[in-house]
Amino acid sequence: MIELKGGKTAPRLLEDLDNYDPRRPSIVGCNLLINLPRQHEDDELPTTISRHKNQCRHQWDLKDNQCHLPLIIGRPDPKEVSSVAAFCKHCRCHLKLSIDFPSGGASPCPSEEFPLHHFVYRAEESDPRIKSAVSAKIDPHVDWEELLSFQCSTTECSAKLRIHMRSPHLRPEWIDLLTNKGLIKSRAEKAMSEDPARFEGHAVPLPSEVLSNLRTYIWNALREDNRRTISAHNKRWLLCLGDACAELLRYIGFVREDDSWLVPPADTSAAVPITNPINVLLEDVEKELLALLLQRPDDEKRASKVQYGLTSASQYLAKALGTENYDRNPSSRTYTSLEEEHPFYPTLGAKLDFRDDLIKFAYERQMMSDPEGTPYYLQALQGIAAGRNSEDLQTSVAIEASSGKVSANDIRKAYRALGLVLGSDYLDDDHIIGTFQSRAADSPRQEPDLRRALQIVGQHRSSQSIQSMASKTITNLEQALSWLGATDDMDDHFVVAMYKVKEDENPAEEATARHAVSLIAQHRNSGALKQWLETGVLGEVEMDVGQAYNRLQIDDRTIDDSFVLATFELNYQEAPSQADDLRSALRAIAKDRKSSLLNNFLNRNMATANYPLAEWPVGLRNIGNTCYLNSLLQFYFTIKPFRELVLDFDAHKRDATTNKITETTIGSRIVSKQEIQRAQKFVCELQKLFQAMITSPTVFVEPELELARLTLLSQPAEADIRRSSTISGNRPSLGEINGRPVIGPLALPMSNIAENTTNSDSRAPENGIESSEPTLLGNDPAEEGIDLEMPDLIPEQPIERSQKQPIVDDKENLPPSEASTELSNASEAVLSPLLEAPPSQTVEQRPSTETDHKPLDLHEPNNTKDAVIEPPSRPPPYPPRPQPEENKDKIIRQEIQMGAQQDVTEVISNVLYQLECAIEATSFDPSGEQVDQIKDMFFGKSKSHTQNLRGGLETKEQFFSYLFVDVASGPKTIYEALDGAFDVQQVQVDGTFQPQYSAISQLPPVLNILVQRAQYDQKQSSAFKSVNHLELEETIYMDRYIDSEDKDLIQRRAESWDWKRQLRQLEARREDLTQSELKMDASELLDTTAGCLEELSKEDDLDVTAGLQEAIREAAMESKEELDSINKLIKNLTTRIRSQFVDRRKFPYRLQSAFIHRGTASSGHYWIYIRDFKQDLWREYNDETVAIVTDTSQIFDEDKSPGKPATPYFLVYVRDDLKDELVDPVCRDIPEEPETQTAVMNDAPDHFGEAYGAPVQDGQGTTAVSGTWFEADHVKPQRW
Repeated sequence: MIELKGGKTAPRLLEDLDNYDPRRPSIVGCNLLINLPRQHEDDELPTTISRHKNQCRHQWDLKDNQCHLPLIIGRPDPKEVSSVAAFCKHCRCHLKLSIDFPSGGASPCPSEEFPLHHFVYRAEESDPRIKSAVSAKIDPHVDWEELLSFQCSTTECSAKLRIHMRSPHLRPEWIDLLTNKGLIKSRAEKAMSEDPARFEGHAVPLPSEVLSNLRTYIWNALREDNRRTISAHNKRWLLCLGDACAELLRYIGFVREDDSWLVPPADTSAAVPITNPINVLLEDVEKELLALLLQRPDDEKRASKVQYGLTSASQYLAKALGTENYDRNPSSRTYTSLEEEHPFYPTLGAKLDFRDDLIKFAYERQMMSDPEGTPYYLQALQGIAAGRNSEDLQTSVAIEASSGKVSANDIRKAYRALGLVLGSDYLDDDHIIGTFQSRAADSPRQEPDLRRALQIVGQHRSSQSIQSMASKTITNLEQALSWLGATDDMDDHFVVAMYKVKEDENPAEEATARHAVSLIAQHRNSGALKQWLETGVLGEVEMDVGQAYNRLQIDDRTIDDSFVLATFELNYQEAPSQADDLRSALRAIAKDRKSSLLNNFLNRNMATANYPLAEWPVGLRNIGNTCYLNSLLQFYFTIKPFRELVLDFDAHKRDATTNKITETTIGSRIVSKQEIQRAQKFVCELQKLFQAMITSPTVFVEPELELARLTLLSQPAEADIRRSSTISGNRPSLGEINGRPVIGPLALPMSNIAENTTNSDSRAPENGIESSEPTLLGNDPAEEGIDLEMPDLIPEQPIERSQKQPIVDDKENLPPSEASTELSNASEAVLSPLLEAPPSQTVEQRPSTETDHKPLDLHEPNNTKDAVIEPPSRPPPYPPRPQPEENKDKIIRQEIQMGAQQDVTEVISNVLYQLECAIEATSFDPSGEQVDQIKDMFFGKSKSHTQNLRGGLETKEQFFSYLFVDVASGPKTIYEALDGAFDVQQVQVDGTFQPQYSAISQLPPVLNILVQRAQYDQKQSSAFKSVNHLELEETIYMDRYIDSEDKDLIQRRAESWDWKRQLRQLEARREDLTQSELKMDASELLDTTAGCLEELSKEDDLDVTAGLQEAIREAAMESKEELDSINKLIKNLTTRIRSQFVDRRKFPYRLQSAFIHRGTASSGHYWIYIRDFKQDLWREYNDETVAIVTDTSQIFDEDKSPGKPATPYFLVYVRDDLKDELVDPVCRDIPEEPETQTAVMNDAPDHFGEAYGAPVQDGQGTTAVSGTWFEADHVKPQRW
């Protein structure tokens, strides 16, 4: 039995509002405002959401100063927000009903088409119950409070209704102080006894006088400009209130100062409707006192001369909801309670006095808003039509039945006719069909009735197979499989076998059986079945999954999909002629695994077949663990200004010979000449690739190894790798002299080396830049063109170093090694001669201390200075030869593999840094930092604001090229992740913690967002990848992060930060209540404990304290209630946080690229999705393949595949107003008669222009994109 989720018409909702008393829930435990009556069987008594016997039927009166009342005459104005604030004169609870039209609304209800509002409850925007200990922390005087949100379901109306109800402010004990005659007499007589003469002639006040006096004080406070002072010895004050009421007075806002009481500080100039909390509180309490006065006996009211004026809120509530003039049934009688209505009326969200046309309107709206409840709504319509004996409604019921709809009664009768129990767990389609066939065989005459019942059951279950059986027709795959008795995982052989079984059983059904096979063949696109239908001979059948794994030579069936794909590609490269067979094997594995990755790969050729090469981007060949590099290069190519800058590099190239190079500052560091030369080489290599991507007649091109090296490795990283290789590598032996090996080639003679190491300051560093890493060889060998590795001359059995230093990503956090200590102290060491070693081995030259071997003294008598040197026993070795080309490639590949270990941020920073080094500056900022096209394109500025010890704000502004977000703590939305970069946090300032927050002072046109996935497990001492889902938005609005003096924005941030603080506290408390070693929450643990005690109490020799079980169960109940309240509060706070800035949409950014990673923290595969705004589509760039994304859920939805799900790693958003100027994914210009070319670019000439000509322009030179971003407040606009 499903829960009905329909809405309510406005009259129904207003009726329920009058009868809804949150203090006393309904007998059946439902919320009268948001729930519909429970479904019932025919033989059950109808059930309404019954009222409690002491439930209040409200009479609402206005709180005038808190209202923005709708006009009584005329239609509602969609531009106005109407609000009606009221209080109940009986129970004193408070109500605020507001209705607005946030989207304007083309034709607000009531209208000719939609005569009434139909409100549907919005749980995500509501907080249906706040109470208990949790709410006590917020306001200890709030017994209950509810915020309910509703939305009109009609298509032309955008009305949003909010109902806010809360308990009275005056608590029972305070009311007792004000109305209990005994307490009033006691404090009055006490005051009189303390000063009899002063109070002579005064009588004990009546409760009505006490209430009236306090109301007068509040009334005056709301209307008098000057804040009055009331003497604590005032006779009327002492007789009526006095210190006994101090707690109540302070709650209202009275303040005690010495011997006086200051009245509450109301804002008498506040405009209506008032929002000032103290004014709202005072008016609420004044109205509650008035309600208490009205409840006093008439004699008291007459004696106190109570005067009051109340305005009923009923007509204003009706006007706000558009219910004042709806068509009523003239034959309906007046009713006063819900019990007089049949529950079918509230089920439809209707009322007893509705005319038939409004009943039909209510039914149609319920169906539209809650399709799953249609059977019961139809049953309600049937019941009302029968009860009213309405021909019009009965005609509507017949029309609904003819359209295939069935009522809940019909469904129950159908199940009973088949002997089935509705809702039973054992029911499935096969069981139902089998039951039908059995009963039809036993009672052939009843087959039509049984078939009709089966048809209804099939409609109820949305089962094609059951409906097919009932109608004897086959129209889709599910019906075809069901009719044949087959399943989708059965191969084509079995399908043909089942066809023959059906044909043998009943030859008259041959045509139906062939039609079923035809549908299966079409769905599977099975050539084998299609051939069988045409010729009667089954064609080649799909490969078995076991054969598929064997065909691809895969032994381990648990490997990741990406490795299956890599194995397929290796097999394809070895045997391209067997592509069809290999694809069949991959298809079988993809089907067995239900792998979206493999299926997407298989479908790519079909997806791109309709696009010629000239209109489609090229892929990039993976040259060895470079999938991330390929994704990065594809992204940069699609950014049009970036691509044009690279292609027209000569126009922007920096003059590397100028004497002003040392004055260039990029990233707060001075750039060296070597860095500029290396950077310009990188841009030239990138230029070659981009031109090849434009002109290549093939579907993919291959990046050069040198480009990969320059992209993945920064100059410092490259120097570290080569220096490590040079120092630790073993040097080749050139033979022996007098038994001592000669190691070569050496960079400098021994004496010069020793001199250089002891006089480290004898040569000034080039460009005045100190080398941060000392070396025994002086200049960097790589800079001098000297390669000391010489892999072609390395002996077969080199001596290993005493300690090898592994290459790691986190080098800066490692302690210094022995080797590095030796190097850093090289100037203090004494260099020794080469030690003796066998001719076949090499010995590393190293510094030694005084305790090591003594230096060789050529003047000692026992030396061999004067001896005749015997010739060597063998000829000298050949001198070193230039390295073969393949060895150079091998070295570069090794460096690329080391570069692939660099962090993503290092690679991106390296690309942008080299681009900036390579081009001329367009200007310089006040700090001397270079400003150029790259900075204008990818860099923004952020300001951090830190509160100092004096209470002021210290501000620091700096460039940023990407925003860093974290999802380690759990799944997040993109805004929740971004909030972490800008929210207020505590930082240490001079030994104390002070608040600090960040904001963006200048937004970049291209906004990069890095998602931190790599995490470190302290317990396991190992890295792991966080796979928590990041919920992406196609459009994000950066307004909330802008550095601004907008007071509203600042206030919203502060509120959001406070809500998040509360949310963290609630989540921490929820964790305390739910986490335990036994995997049970606190209430479950307590219940279990009580159960154990109950069992133990049955033992004769164990005495259990009386009442202990009940106390524990009560604690369990309290714990459960607290947990439920916390969950609701968390939901409410989350909703508030997420909706806090929804109307701030001045700075939209569109998602342009999403880098995706599948794997672990140390391995895996990257690819990228890139948006083509002009063609309004997404493409997947996966190394050599570029394919259309037919289902964007693979980008935006969570990948729930087991093992290693695909997760976004790096995101790129672009300014929405510049997206067409910034993004241009397809840039192709294939020559009509190209010369012999190859997709591999290794043979491309050094000079870009000689091979490909000048860069392609649009006839007016390179496109210059310019625009101004925001200019609000004090933020400087950025032009680029």
